[in-house]
Amino acid sequence: MKKSTIIMVTFLMGAFFMILNETLLNIALTELMEVFHVDAPTVQWLATGFMLVMGILMPLSATLIQWFTTRQMFMGLLIIFLIGTLIAGFAVNFPMILAGRMIQAAGTGLMIPTIMNAMLLLFRPEERGKVMGNFGLVIMFAPALGPTLSGVIVDTLGWRWLFFGVAPFIVFSLLFAWRYLDNVGEVTRPKVDILSVVLSTIGVAGIIYGFSSVSTTAGGFASPFVFSFIIIGVLSFAAFVWRQRNLAVPMLDLSVFKYHNYTRGMIIFIVVIMAMFASEIVMPMYLQGPMGFSAKIAGMILLPGALLNGFLSPVMGRIFDKIGPRKMMIPGMFVLTAIMIFYSMIHPGIPVYIFIIVYILLMVSISMIMMPSQTNALNELPKRLYPHGTAVSNMMQPIAGAMGVSIFVSLMTQGQKNDLRDIARPTAEQVNHALTTGVHHAYWFAIALVLVGFVTSLFITRATPPEGEFDGPMH
Repeated sequence: MKKSTIIMVTFLMGAFFMILNETLLNIALTELMEVFHVDAPTVQWLATGFMLVMGILMPLSATLIQWFTTRQMFMGLLIIFLIGTLIAGFAVNFPMILAGRMIQAAGTGLMIPTIMNAMLLLFRPEERGKVMGNFGLVIMFAPALGPTLSGVIVDTLGWRWLFFGVAPFIVFSLLFAWRYLDNVGEVTRPKVDILSVVLSTIGVAGIIYGFSSVSTTAGGFASPFVFSFIIIGVLSFAAFVWRQRNLAVPMLDLSVFKYHNYTRGMIIFIVVIMAMFASEIVMPMYLQGPMGFSAKIAGMILLPGALLNGFLSPVMGRIFDKIGPRKMMIPGMFVLTAIMIFYSMIHPGIPVYIFIIVYILLMVSISMIMMPSQTNALNELPKRLYPHGTAVSNMMQPIAGAMGVSIFVSLMTQGQKNDLRDIARPTAEQVNHALTTGVHHAYWFAIALVLVGFVTSLFITRATPPEGEFDGPMH
């Protein structure tokens, strides 16, 4: 077996259980509120805080990847994740489980760019679609499986086994890596600019926390609390960008955006992430509201699409290697636009099987767009920019996700309020009608957003790295 294949098996095994953990706790949040005597906004930090820590660490990944060997990074991150898992599993109060969760997030957040950077170094551009597709299977399938698996574990073994059940697999991955994992790339140890670290941390944290607080704060975007966090975050991030442009050795080299396919790929990636994250929040709310389904049934309605998205990722990767990005992304964006138009006209009378089919089409279109856009974008970069290109793309994911959810939910909520403005005591039917109107408003914005992505996809070309940049795969 090729050494590169063994390394990838090692990566995928460790990453699966770390990424699975992102959604594994969601079903147990209600029980944890009772166990630790906390309210819903407090317990939500187990999910929001996880995303926040991941986002903060993404800009640092480019520097850390160049400071430590592949073995040191991978095994170190597994150990960090394992420590967080055990702390959370043995938690006796909420601060303890939250601390364990944040430590888990530190390991997970840095693992994804570490693996992506190694894949770029290990495999030739014409093979990367397949490899990134296999990684996409892990990234998409693990979170989709999380809530279903979580429900079974909580009902049969109890919430602590959401952590104790993962620990043995992390230990096995650690032993497997110790035996088989080789180093990829070079350790250059660039200078760490402390001011850049501070600015990026405040910037990313402010933006993600501000947008994540919109739907749970009275006044939404108009709230001084929310507005202050977003403004501080944007200003800090702007200062971070300015700082990087003036450093001889930037912590995050933003010259990646000089490469046209990278910039276009990131625009499309952000559009799709916003549409996907928002739909994963809005659709369950609609199915449980006007459609009248239970949480369990709503989850089952959306599960086929989520699972298919993961299973199709390797297939889409192989197709990408053969035909390039345009023949996948343009039809994918066309289908995604049509789905956003459908969601802007939904009503409770639509048969449930139509919802299932449309959600499957949504996830299929996303699988046709997301991996090709990201892979094609990274393919155009020279080798020295691989850590920076992966850091930027991974940093944008939680930011775009938080923005998408907050904007969609805010538009939906505002549309609902406007519809009920002159009704003193609305009936259940009037409330459901108002929520339907709010969903329509949210998806009008989605149509405009996706159209930007569709137009951008028309200018995508098949990217290749600068000549002489790739020496060949490791055997």
